[in-house]
Amino acid sequence: MACVYIRVWEYEVAAEHVDAFVAAYGRDGDWAQLFHRGRGYVDTELYRSTDSGSHFVTVDRWADQAAWVAFLEQWGETYEGLDTRLTPLTATQRRLVEGPG
Repeated sequence: MACVYIRVWEYEVAAEHVDAFVAAYGRDGDWAQLFHRGRGYVDTELYRSTDSGSHFVTVDRWADQAAWVAFLEQWGETYEGLDTRLTPLTATQRRLVEGPG
């Protein structure tokens, strides 16, 4: 795969929210559906820890940083709304990586 712009996030999810989290953050989930509206979106992958069923990492890929910035300019309000709606599913979240990958 050619060099792309990636955003990697780590999450800790309460056991009662795992199914909803996987549905929202997976390859065809709410985030991916929103990202598909932007030009240059490549894909989203969701990884679950083999040590802890409540620890996840997502990797969102964009063609380049300009595609990500353009997405935020057009869809930023919708992005913030979805983030607000889904934040209760996570106990913690933090960005691990943002940049060329």
